[in-house]
Amino acid sequence: MLKYFVRQVIISVCLTVFILIPTLSKAQKIAPDTVTTGVYITSIHDINFKDKEYNVNMWLWLKYKNKKFDFLHNLEVPQAKSVTTSFSTVDSSDNKIYLLMKLQCVMKDSWAIDNFPFDRQKLRFSIENSQFDSKSLVFKADTLGKNFDPRFTLRGWNIDSLDISTGIKTYETGFGDASLAKPHTEYSNFKVRLQIDRDAMGLFWKMFLGMYVAFLISYMCFYIHTDSIDSRFGLSVGALFAVIGNKYIIDSALPESTTFTLVDTLHGTTLLFILTVIICTSYSLRLIKREKVEQAKRFDFWCAQVLLATYLVVNCYFIYGASRH
Repeated sequence: MLKYFVRQVIISVCLTVFILIPTLSKAQKIAPDTVTTGVYITSIHDINFKDKEYNVNMWLWLKYKNKKFDFLHNLEVPQAKSVTTSFSTVDSSDNKIYLLMKLQCVMKDSWAIDNFPFDRQKLRFSIENSQFDSKSLVFKADTLGKNFDPRFTLRGWNIDSLDISTGIKTYETGFGDASLAKPHTEYSNFKVRLQIDRDAMGLFWKMFLGMYVAFLISYMCFYIHTDSIDSRFGLSVGALFAVIGNKYIIDSALPESTTFTLVDTLHGTTLLFILTVIICTSYSLRLIKREKVEQAKRFDFWCAQVLLATYLVVNCYFIYGASRH
């Protein structure tokens, strides 16, 4: 009986071991390896609004244990138009990989131009490993120290904030893997978001000075003698085309937008007021034809005051709203 009992115990222990070993192995496979990642931005330049891109130079470092990750060849920058590694070094001591790279990237991004030139932009940069999904690899942000060189300058911009985070990016595709139950894969990513504010006043006057001069030329028609009615019409029509030309020049430097931007609002308002000047001039001409010269002079005087005051208030309202957005 004792031998039988011992044999049963041995069989039970063996069965338990055979059951637990695969379970423990599976649990170990599920736990992903951690990649500690940090970044130090040295330069951002060539911000191109028309082509929706910018250039960024940075140092990127990654610390991990699994040599199969091979970030030198598997580094993926999803939003990049091109990525150039100008320098890299690998330290594999202490059974850990320390990889340091100098990257030069041309990034594609979308711009928020509703309040241009009083706009704020968010520049985004992220990395993934092209061969290992989130079941095998997760990123951890290295936030010690600064993440950008405080001496580098973005001409015409101010750096508002820089945020570093990690997350999971979902792809609704299996990338051709027929073994997946549904076309769904997840990759861990490391994300950098830099918010910049434009130093706008100088650029604003460079872009809109021609428009305001055109309006003032049209506005001066109210102070031209009523005998020169043809000159008044000529100046107003010329100012109208000058504003339209100024808008086309600004639009040529901006990406296409389906929304009504500040540029559209200010030019549209100016065109509307110049049209109002032409209408007022037409009515003044009608009064002169009826030999009501004094009445025409009073009409021109009050139209000049009301239009100028209204134009200034409307412009200040839209510009203040855009700058405080």
